[in-house]
Amino acid sequence: MLKLSKDLITKYDVAGPRYTSYPTAPQWQSLTPDYYKNVLHTFGKTDKTLSIYVHIPFCKSMCYYCGCSVLIRKPSASVGDDYLDHLSSEIALTASLIGKKVPVKQLHLGGGTPTFLTDDQLTRLVDLLKRHFDIDFNAEVAIEIDPRTITADRLAHLKTLGFNRLSFGVQDFDPVVQKAINRIQPVDMVADVMTEARKLGFSSINMDLIYGLPYQTPETIRHTIGQVVGLKPDRIAFYSYAHIPWLKSHQTLMDPAAFPTADQKLDLFFLARQLLTESRYAAIGMDHFALETDELATAYDSGVLYRNFMGYTVKPADEYIGFGITSIGFIENTFIQNTKELAAYNDLTSHNQLPVTKGMALSEDDRIRRWVIQSLMCRFKIDKTDCWTLFEQSFDTYFSDTLPHLAQCEADGLITGSTTTTICVTELGKIFIRNVCMGFDAYLKRSSTPIYSKTI
Repeated sequence: MLKLSKDLITKYDVAGPRYTSYPTAPQWQSLTPDYYKNVLHTFGKTDKTLSIYVHIPFCKSMCYYCGCSVLIRKPSASVGDDYLDHLSSEIALTASLIGKKVPVKQLHLGGGTPTFLTDDQLTRLVDLLKRHFDIDFNAEVAIEIDPRTITADRLAHLKTLGFNRLSFGVQDFDPVVQKAINRIQPVDMVADVMTEARKLGFSSINMDLIYGLPYQTPETIRHTIGQVVGLKPDRIAFYSYAHIPWLKSHQTLMDPAAFPTADQKLDLFFLARQLLTESRYAAIGMDHFALETDELATAYDSGVLYRNFMGYTVKPADEYIGFGITSIGFIENTFIQNTKELAAYNDLTSHNQLPVTKGMALSEDDRIRRWVIQSLMCRFKIDKTDCWTLFEQSFDTYFSDTLPHLAQCEADGLITGSTTTTICVTELGKIFIRNVCMGFDAYLKRSSTPIYSKTI
């Protein structure tokens, strides 16, 4: 198991992006609906395919660790019906601006808790999407589920709607940790849901876990990972807890003295990583694991892995669009984000307006740096000759101001080959990959405001 010096941890434990996008979302500016309309018109003239993400923001209770955009509501059919009314307006308007029924190669419902919606509401949503888009139900059709809100009948209904992949929010199985984060779900509950899902023939099950939570210790992590391996999900997302109380005030409800220190947190990750790889899970990218036979592992080995706001993916489509409050899309080299406020979303869609408020059209510099960061995050290497092939730029010339950063990363054992044509990230460097990427982030150099969580 890898061991780190405290000096190295201290040096690299700084605020930094997770790089689910570049430029990162805090750098995006106001973007008008008219601008997005033109983007959609342009896209409609191409033969490109789509991934679609739909954000269902509602949860019945707040998990204290949560950094997502959620709204706490008591389960009520009226809440879902009202949201779907406005979602229908956004989807119909977007499709009309594209001007044709585009093939969809990936559909993902996230949140919040998508299973907050009733069976009838989920049917309505899927029918709505089918009406406006050509969804390939033989491709990846996924939904995030809270095991506390699902039944065997609901799983069967999801299967009849065409969903073939499930993502389970688990985080940790230790009862003390679960109480501290306000998410009680015994392992038997999750096991029952997974057993039923497999009986129904869902092709892939993902499980989300988090390290760095209150009261986690090597003993609790070892026990949790043992239970997870026993359930054998196809994929595991093992995220670092992001402490951002200035954005998510409910995180202050957890005891600050109960959190592991930065070096303890890394030890938890290393232990879990060792246990998972010993159980024939391949380490994928920064924080994902997959059974060695899974297509995500194959994509990683083949160098075609991709990273976006849904995590690591095989990128089956050319572009992606998000629907619902706070959802994000990337289309025609432009990031698009909807309003985060439900009232504003409802008002705009009621007036047949696109609910977009932020975004960014990428410059050539953005696209070059995005390519570098994607290469590091997804393949853990950079082939400098690709920079010329893709952009007609010499890597060493274009990034001359970054060469000292690369030299320091190599001196610290994070990369090799900084002066050769291929830069490779070491096993140690994979742990600090966000720090390696930060050297290529032009926007970080212009801001000293700590708007991101710590990298460790």
